[in-house]
Amino acid sequence: MTHYVDHGGTGPVVVLLHSFLMDGGMFAPQVAAFGDEFRLIAIDERGHGKTPVDGPFTYWDVAHDVVDVLDELGIDRFAVVGTSQGGFVGLRLALLAPERVTALAVLGSSAAPEDPQVAEAYRGLGALWTTQGPTDQLLDMVATICVGTMDASAWRVKLRALPYDLVTLLLEALVSRDGVVDRLGEISCPTLVLHGTADAAYPVERAEEIVAAVPKAEPLVLVEGGAHFLSLTDADAVNPSLREFLTAYA
Repeated sequence: MTHYVDHGGTGPVVVLLHSFLMDGGMFAPQVAAFGDEFRLIAIDERGHGKTPVDGPFTYWDVAHDVVDVLDELGIDRFAVVGTSQGGFVGLRLALLAPERVTALAVLGSSAAPEDPQVAEAYRGLGALWTTQGPTDQLLDMVATICVGTMDASAWRVKLRALPYDLVTLLLEALVSRDGVVDRLGEISCPTLVLHGTADAAYPVERAEEIVAAVPKAEPLVLVEGGAHFLSLTDADAVNPSLREFLTAYA
C-alpha cells in the first residue's frame, strides 16, 4: 500500500515526489510556503518512507503507484513536482497519464539513463553498504552528492536505520532506469525545469536537454550554487518560481 500525506486544502492538487532515500517529508519547506494555496499530496515512493517494497521495480511501476493513489482519492487532474528521483517518476507520469497531468516541475533531475561508469560506481557503493554498513565515509559521500553543504545529521540517522538489502534494491532501480529522452516530445503539459549549478549528481546539460525537447517547457531556472536535492537544500530560491508556475498552470 502506497503511503501518502494529503495536506488538504481546496486549491489545485499538486503531487509531491521525493528524492532517493528520502520521503514525502522532504517537501516541508513547500508545504510551509504555499500549502494554503494548493492541495499538496506528498507520496512515499516504493521502498521509501512508509511504503513497502517486495522486490525489484522500475520508476514506471512507481508512476503507476501514484496513479493508484490519485484514483483512490478520486482525483482526476493534478500537477506534479518531483526532485531528483521524483523527477524521474514525474516525467514518466506525464507520459503515462498525459490527460491527467496539468503541469510538471522537475528539479535536479534527468531524462537520460544513468551514465554507465557512474552506475558501476554507485553499485560499488551499494556493495560496500551491504558488507560494511553505512560507515561515516559512505554517509559523507551520499550526503555530499545529494545535499551539498546542508546539515544532513538528521537524514544520516534515518539512513543508518535502513535495512542493508533495501538500500541495494533501491539503488538498482536508480542506476538501471531506462531513458526517456527520445519521448520528451510527447509530454504535453507545461513543464518547469529547475537545476542547481552545484548539482553533484547531474550536470546542467541534463536539465537543458529536457527544456529543449519538451514542447511546452518554460525557460530553464538555474539556481546559483544550488545542490542536487534542490527543493530541500535551496527552498528559498526555488519556491517563488514553483509558486508562480503552479499558480499559472496547476
